[in-house]
Amino acid sequence: MGMSAGDERAASPRDEEWPEAEKAEKLARGAALKWASGVFYRPEKLEGLGHYRRRETQRNSSIQSRLKSTVQSYLEGVSAGLEQLRSAAQEVQSVCQDLGAARWALLDSADHFQGLQQMRELMEEHVQLASVVQVLPQIFSVHEVFSHILQLLRGQHLLEAHVELMMVEQLRDDILSQLHLRGLSSAQATVLSYFSGLQELNESLAKQLWDIVGSSLRLVREDPVLFVTAVRIIEREEKIDDTLLLEATFLPPGRPKGWRQKFYQVLQDTMTGARFHAPRMDAEGPGLARHLAALQKDIVSELRVVKDLMVQCVPAHYNILSVCTATYHQALSSHLQEILREDLDKQGLFLLLEWALRVYHSPEMMGHPDLLPEVDVSALHPLMSSELVDQTERRYVMKVKASVVEWMQRTLDVEFKEWFKEEEPETDHEGFFQSALPAIVMQMLNENIQVASLITDSLQQKIYNMALEELEAFLGRLREALVQCGKEHQQDRAVPKYYIPHLLAVLNNNLALSNSVSSLHPDTACREVPASLQAALDRMQKKATQLLLEELLLDLQLLLAESELLVANQYLRALLQRRMVCKSREERGQLCQRLLQDATQLRELFCSLGLDRSQQSLEAVFALRELISLKDPALLSLEVLGFITKYPDVSDEHVSTLLDIRGDVSREVRHVVLEMMAQHPQLLPEGYRPIFSTILVPVQELPFCLRKGKCA
Repeated sequence: MGMSAGDERAASPRDEEWPEAEKAEKLARGAALKWASGVFYRPEKLEGLGHYRRRETQRNSSIQSRLKSTVQSYLEGVSAGLEQLRSAAQEVQSVCQDLGAARWALLDSADHFQGLQQMRELMEEHVQLASVVQVLPQIFSVHEVFSHILQLLRGQHLLEAHVELMMVEQLRDDILSQLHLRGLSSAQATVLSYFSGLQELNESLAKQLWDIVGSSLRLVREDPVLFVTAVRIIEREEKIDDTLLLEATFLPPGRPKGWRQKFYQVLQDTMTGARFHAPRMDAEGPGLARHLAALQKDIVSELRVVKDLMVQCVPAHYNILSVCTATYHQALSSHLQEILREDLDKQGLFLLLEWALRVYHSPEMMGHPDLLPEVDVSALHPLMSSELVDQTERRYVMKVKASVVEWMQRTLDVEFKEWFKEEEPETDHEGFFQSALPAIVMQMLNENIQVASLITDSLQQKIYNMALEELEAFLGRLREALVQCGKEHQQDRAVPKYYIPHLLAVLNNNLALSNSVSSLHPDTACREVPASLQAALDRMQKKATQLLLEELLLDLQLLLAESELLVANQYLRALLQRRMVCKSREERGQLCQRLLQDATQLRELFCSLGLDRSQQSLEAVFALRELISLKDPALLSLEVLGFITKYPDVSDEHVSTLLDIRGDVSREVRHVVLEMMAQHPQLLPEGYRPIFSTILVPVQELPFCLRKGKCA
């Protein structure tokens, strides 16, 4: 259905004023049409139209009543708000009128205010003068108070003296504060000059306080009242310092005094100065032991006094026991470092390590039952840093090493001298040669390792490593000494007299060392011998074995030479004593061939056994063969001369027997040969090994002759 022009004109203002309402209405109509078309799209549904109309009518009535209620409450609120705005506007207008009136009144009274300013200045000046008048008696009596304070201090009435001193200081500080606020700094010098006696009194009081604090450990036992008085005065001054620092407007001269901090400083200096800054002590051996024992006793005693007595004389926030404990701890740490700067011997280094790492924390010192549980140094830094401990352990190891090297060298020197004694080495219960060297060396090394275990595992490991290194070096020196002994023996085989027994003792000693080295290790589960040390033991074993084999080989060669000499002697003896006679040249040739064959076989045999030809006596058989094989008997005298020159122990009987064996020597040739021997007597040269002198030749029997008969 269309709309008229009047409707359009009437709708336009509403559309412009309520565009959202128009839009909502259109959406509602559209939704209603959509719903109706969906419900009544079939004719049979039209029967329920009346029911739907009644329901929608009731819903519209309900909505309209709620809308009316809402609009009514809204209108009432708007009305109340408008009424309040109207009332506020009236009140603002009234205030503006009052402010205007006040402005005009102030403008009219401006001249009167200038007169009031002058009156205010006069009043302030009057107040200041009145204040000055009030303190004038105190100002004039300042020097008298100074004298009284000084008398109190001399009589040790410290609390009373301090009260009056605080009053004078307060007076001075008030005057200086007023001058500071008014910028009258030039007048401050006059005030300070007038109150200059305060400085002297403060110093006098402070001196007595620090003397008391310095004697605190004695006073808390004998007269704690004096010590408590000093602490009370210090706390008063500390509160005054705190107050002035909090105000931060004006800080009087000499503030803050910081007497509590000074208290700690004096107490710490007193506790540490006497014993930790004493003249240089004997830093070695018994001197250091006595010093450490004295420190232990004094520190435990003084901490007991602090714990049982001094704690009760000071405020809890002083933490006096913790402060004293930390003071001793730090002082000891520095003192030990100072001692370590000295060139301590191994005993001194051991004492210091044991004292710092064991004794200090033990129940004999900081873990004393009388100090626990209040005294606890576990929260403090270590008495000796890990770096310092490691450095000190290394210094100790070096000192022990020098001692071990010295003792090992002495042991080696004694062992070397034992080798050249005119007696056999000792034997064990089984009869094997040995000496005390392994027992001495192992005992020395083991003792040092066990002593180090009393300090730390790291020190024990360092000593163990050093012990193995020095044992290896000792084996090298022992090997060199053994080589030197072998060289001297080569020059004179009679020295040492018991060379082989001592070599056997060295081998047994080396075996004993090899079996004992593993027992040195701190860890019983780890018994492995380092490769370098095992190599040194093996080298020692090989060298001793080599020298022993060389000596045995030399003995065998002596025995071989004696055997060869005996064979040659027996062969010559058999030849000379059989008195065989060659009847022809052929027999002599056969004999010479047999001699050559036998001598050659024997010579090759002994050469194969290691005996050099130049050392063999079988050459005499070859020389004798030459005499027998000589073709011209007339040349025998020359051959015999050469023979007896080479073998000077040959006798006339030996030569006669040889001539008999030839079977072709005439009486004249025999006489010439024997005459030649008589003219050339031979002397046995030094070192000559006799061959023929031990061979007895049967005396030749003379033929039996009748007096008138002719000898056959």
